[in-house]
Amino acid sequence: MSENSKAEPTSNVENRLKSLRIAKGLSQWDLAQMAGLTRQAVYAIETSRYLPTTAVALRLAKALGCRVEDMFSLISDGAVIEGELVGSASAHERCRVKVAKIGDRTIVRPVAELGEVLSLTVPADGLLLGPVPGARRGKNHVKVELLRDHRFVEDEIIVAGCDPAIFLVGEYVRRRHDKSTVVGWTMGSVAALDAVKRREVHVAGLHVQDVQSGEWNLPFLRKHLASGEFTVVTFVRWEAGLMVQQKNPKRIHDVGDLDRKELTIVNREPGSGARELLDRRLRGVGLNARTIKGYESIAGSHVEVARRIAAGLADAGIGLRSVARLYNLEFIPLQDERYDLVIPAKLLAEHSGLAVFFDTIVSRVFRSEIESLGGYDTRETGTIRHIKSPRNA
Repeated sequence: MSENSKAEPTSNVENRLKSLRIAKGLSQWDLAQMAGLTRQAVYAIETSRYLPTTAVALRLAKALGCRVEDMFSLISDGAVIEGELVGSASAHERCRVKVAKIGDRTIVRPVAELGEVLSLTVPADGLLLGPVPGARRGKNHVKVELLRDHRFVEDEIIVAGCDPAIFLVGEYVRRRHDKSTVVGWTMGSVAALDAVKRREVHVAGLHVQDVQSGEWNLPFLRKHLASGEFTVVTFVRWEAGLMVQQKNPKRIHDVGDLDRKELTIVNREPGSGARELLDRRLRGVGLNARTIKGYESIAGSHVEVARRIAAGLADAGIGLRSVARLYNLEFIPLQDERYDLVIPAKLLAEHSGLAVFFDTIVSRVFRSEIESLGGYDTRETGTIRHIKSPRNA
């Protein structure tokens, strides 16, 4: 077989047939009838099981009143763009990266920072080629060879925070909008808010409680954000508490047990909501953090905390009921928390994918699935919160 006669891999083709059909208000059966095909054939083409022949593509285009190139086009790769490298990688290190448009900035971050599991399952947007010659000192400007069409990069949504359910949101967003993808960078609450203020992410998630009033997030945000420049939307309420090994062999009942010499904990980083909860509870029972074995042992996410406990590397750690359930751990509830999302108002108006994102989280089907994970309450999901003090409203 000659080079020119080889079939084009479906992964190299952007397929817009489904979105065009839905825009016309047609079912798969309707389109099949109009194009003289079976419904199974339409389904297989829409899901990129195979590419249509020229004759079939022309019949589909006629039925939809469009051109063949409106339905199918090659995904161009190999384009080189420039962006700002953030994260721990060196500009001289050739590595896989994710690329995102945050307003007028192009942000580049190594895929490896997603963690040991996700870095092997989340596809890269490009390959880091090196620094831009002549870039100003202190500005980490780099060149990236794209592995996907630049339009997919522009529609990507970057969320910083610690809720692992954000990856489930991404799957639902893809079902609604073919080009939009959601990437979750795991960070504690303070780090996530700093990232959204620096315009390195589109959305920041946080759960920070004001000790005096007991109110979630808004008192903290009023201290750190300008009123009117950001929108705050509730994602979920969840149960936070101590995760301990299955059947609780060390008989841990509360934070007050953690200073026992035979116990080892795993902690979260300073600035995270989990760390703040642990510190507050330790103070409440008169324990000094320095007496807790493992207090300085840091895990970067709720999932990593659970993984270490399940592997027997620690006896306890602060986390979520949903994550404890995933790893078959025992869970000792400590408090109910509200997890809010913070978005620059300007980005919310400019980025079409963000509208899809927020439509997704309030949908009945998504809320039903996330509640089935355990420990999640979505009755306030989608509620808009106001940063401005009620006295000044």
